[in-house]
Amino acid sequence: MNMPAEDVFAPLQNIIEPKWWTGVAPIAAERFVIDGDKFRVDGAPLAPSAELAAAMQTAYDDVGLVHVINTGLTDLQDMRDVATQVLKTPRQYDGGSNPRNAITKNVYEIGAPLEAWLHYHHEMAYIGSSTRMLGFMANKMPAKGGETFVSDNVKATDALLATEFGQKLKRLGLCYHRDLTDREDFIDRLNVGVYNHWQQSFMTDDPDVAVERAKNSGLDVEWGPNRLLKTRFYISAFEYFPELDRNLLYSSLADDHVWFDTWPLVQHLPVDQRPLKLTFGDGSEMTAEEKALFLKIYDDYGMPIEWKVGDIALICNYRFAHGRPAIHLQPGEERELGVLIGESYDRVGDVDGKW
Repeated sequence: MNMPAEDVFAPLQNIIEPKWWTGVAPIAAERFVIDGDKFRVDGAPLAPSAELAAAMQTAYDDVGLVHVINTGLTDLQDMRDVATQVLKTPRQYDGGSNPRNAITKNVYEIGAPLEAWLHYHHEMAYIGSSTRMLGFMANKMPAKGGETFVSDNVKATDALLATEFGQKLKRLGLCYHRDLTDREDFIDRLNVGVYNHWQQSFMTDDPDVAVERAKNSGLDVEWGPNRLLKTRFYISAFEYFPELDRNLLYSSLADDHVWFDTWPLVQHLPVDQRPLKLTFGDGSEMTAEEKALFLKIYDDYGMPIEWKVGDIALICNYRFAHGRPAIHLQPGEERELGVLIGESYDRVGDVDGKW
């Protein structure tokens, strides 16, 4: 696809930017922030210990969120050793949308351009095999900005179900539409219009293996022109969370075409040509007003995680959604946030009587 530069980088119009939070955190920091200085020995960098593991596990069980600060750590593997005291079974990232690359063993990059904002979302909600939790490790951070935002999903669920739109989501469910390009079709071509190639998403160059892995993730699959891999996933907008014995919201606008409103080389595409689309389960479209409400629900219960190098955070994928604004680095700055994908589970959707 050959596009003039002025079209590829055309200015944005008629989009709704997330506000991320109200300025008031929905959960007090002392409930989930752990000061690593209290567990360091003789000023040495933070190391795994039974005491630290117990403090992290208690915060995670209580809140679903842990943020370890003042670690003195500068190596991702050392951060991973601390994180895996709670996130005990990291999984391989396969079948995902974002084109993540491994930084080190089972530690992945964010997989999204810094200049794009990333709407609040639950990791891997768009396939049948999701993950229970995530780990984030701050390896490189700019002097200002670079925060990750998390949204209290228990409160967001209650607020959404109190609306007509929430009840409609409950009744109709969702369909996740995803179109993945073929890497071979873009050899020696500018990746205009590319979000992710199916080879990278499913970690194979074999189309039959890609289809098998997609179907194993609960996806309906068909091939389009130029070996475009088109998947569809029908599921509830909610997911049953056993620990609270209730259904929680497990979907967001991150899986709609609005995900690409600030995504370089994709944002210029008409909405019907973008790689992602979210509809109700019966195929009907959401209105602009419904989408604005979907966005606002998460913003109303969001709060920032302000990173320093060495920080570690663990996030329950049921109890929190996560996202971030666009990041603009100054000359010489970098941002590298290592990602751990936690234990996988097969989605069940909502359960009757658990509202």
